[in-house]
Amino acid sequence: MPAIDIKFCGLKTGPDVAAAREAGARYTGYVIFPPSPRHVDPVRAGELSHLAHGTETVAVVVNPDDELLAQIRDAMRPDWIQLHGSETPQRVEQARAHASKGIIKALPVAEMSDLDAAKIYDGVADMLLFDAKPPRDADRPGGWGHGYDYALLKNLYLSVPWLLSGGLDPTNVCQAVEAAGAQGVDVSSGIETSPGVKDAELIHAFAKALSETA
Repeated sequence: MPAIDIKFCGLKTGPDVAAAREAGARYTGYVIFPPSPRHVDPVRAGELSHLAHGTETVAVVVNPDDELLAQIRDAMRPDWIQLHGSETPQRVEQARAHASKGIIKALPVAEMSDLDAAKIYDGVADMLLFDAKPPRDADRPGGWGHGYDYALLKNLYLSVPWLLSGGLDPTNVCQAVEAAGAQGVDVSSGIETSPGVKDAELIHAFAKALSETA
C-alpha cells in the first residue's frame, strides 16, 4: 500500500494540532460551524492554523455566506476551504478566491447512485471528500462516526484527488482504504474520546495503523 495522506479534522486545541503534526498529517482541519461540537470561530481557527507548520490547513464550512468566507480568509488564510453543505458548482467556483490552494467539496454517500454527484463536481472542485450520509434528522452534515460500503468508491475514476471519510478509526482504516482504493483519508470522530475531544494516543494510533500497512 502506498503512503496515504491523512487529514485530521475538527482540531480545537494546540495539543490537538501538535499531535496531528507529530503523527504526520498532510492536512489539518478546523470546523467553523456552530452546531458542530468541533466548532471554532475564524479567529481561533487562524490561531490554531498558525501552529500547524508543515501541514496544509483546511477551513471546514457548511453553506457559508460571503461574509463568513471573507472572515475566514482574513483571519486564517487557509490553504483549502472544505464545503460540507449543499453548495452548487457555481458556489464552489465563487468560494475558490478565498483559499490559496483550492476547494474541497464533501459529498454524502450511502449507495452507488450518490456517486453521480462526483461527476458534477469533478474538475469544478479541486478535491472531493466522500463522507457517510448523515441521519435524516441531523443538525450537521458530518462528524457522526458512521461508515458505509467503502467499496462503492473502488472503481471511481476522477480527474481530481479525493479523500475517504466517514466512520474511520484506528481499527478499521486500513481495511477501509483497501476496500475503497483510497489515497487519502479524513478522520474526526474516530480519534476522539467524546464529541469534539481529540485524543493524542488515538491520533498516533490512526497514523501508525496506516504506516504499518504501507
